[in-house]
Amino acid sequence: MPQRSVLSVLVYDGDCAFCTTSVTYLMRRLRPKCTAAPWQFTDLDTLGVTRRRAQHELLYISPAGTVYGGAQAVAKILLRAGGIWAWPGGALTLPPARWIAHGIYRVIAAHRDRLPGGSPACAVPTGHLPGQPAAPGRPPVPVSGRRSSR
Repeated sequence: MPQRSVLSVLVYDGDCAFCTTSVTYLMRRLRPKCTAAPWQFTDLDTLGVTRRRAQHELLYISPAGTVYGGAQAVAKILLRAGGIWAWPGGALTLPPARWIAHGIYRVIAAHRDRLPGGSPACAVPTGHLPGQPAAPGRPPVPVSGRRSSR
């Protein structure tokens, strides 16, 4: 059973320059009440997330352990940022905005290697690579003890 974290956790692809830049921007500008960590250096088992899912979409894990992916992860970040950002975050959780956001997120995720700041390392993998370590020579680090920098 996954361990519960005190903070919400935002998990992204740290090998993708587009993803890293986007998350860094969101964390600095919106200051959501969560911590962010690349999946390559995160103990995904502790968070209750598979490597395959972490490779394919942005993930938001609530303190209760609920996992939201893709556009719904973005909605949760906006909600956690509070203030004026909570309005679009709330809108993204309701149909039809939810459906539209899901489609837009999937297009962006599928082509993130072609977006500004993207590189071939940003391409979403086409297959699952079981048995490989999270990052060569570096064991996964549990996220529950990390705090976001403000």
